[in-house]
Amino acid sequence: RNNVVNALGLFELAVRHGVDHLVFSSTCAVYGEPASVPIAETTPLAPINPYGASKMMAERMLQDIAAASGLRYVILRYFNVAGADPEARIGQATPAASQLIKVACETALGQRPGMAVYGTDYPTPDGTCIRDYIHVDDLARAHVDALDYLERAGASVVLNCGYGHGHSVREVIQTVRRVTGVDFPVEEAPRRPGDPSTLVASNKKIREVLGWRPRHDDLEYIVRTAWNWERRLHACGGPAAFDPSLAPDPTT
Repeated sequence: RNNVVNALGLFELAVRHGVDHLVFSSTCAVYGEPASVPIAETTPLAPINPYGASKMMAERMLQDIAAASGLRYVILRYFNVAGADPEARIGQATPAASQLIKVACETALGQRPGMAVYGTDYPTPDGTCIRDYIHVDDLARAHVDALDYLERAGASVVLNCGYGHGHSVREVIQTVRRVTGVDFPVEEAPRRPGDPSTLVASNKKIREVLGWRPRHDDLEYIVRTAWNWERRLHACGGPAAFDPSLAPDPTT
């Protein structure tokens, strides 16, 4: 309902009220299990889970509406967004989040009794899924660059947002352990339906079209900013009670 029905309503309202351009948040999940990596924007869309399928539908609606109306767009296909503001002023505060780095940081902080690795028999070097992790600051800047591009009369375009290389689940967990200094418990569990083995972006096109360049392409930096944010959030009593003016700064 949110990704399809509400997206359609938003696109129609944009056209009705004379919005000239739109930046749309999509996902690498539209690719499904790609035949090769890194994944270019021309890779056929074949999502294997409902989230990717719903985002693919929204992309198609936007493209059709734009063709009929003259609306111009940039579709940004996010790979795995992670990290937080480097000064820990803002970050993800979603209760019961499922993103790997956030879950691992919460486990290191003692907010979860342990965590699971879902699937250790994938066709990857260590048997766990590989993902292209992009720091949220670099992703945010891609949105600003996309808007600037459209305001300069750029043509509608679809762009991947990723660094062009990946890290396995095991690598991420070891990085979180190293950054936090906590050897938190991890158990192995069966695969989850709808999880592709490897999702790594080709970012050649976003570099060429927007002139975008990563500034935080460092897994340890991504984890460190996520960890500092989780510590600050925890000091305030969790998401429901968070007041940034009262929280100690974990970066000092």
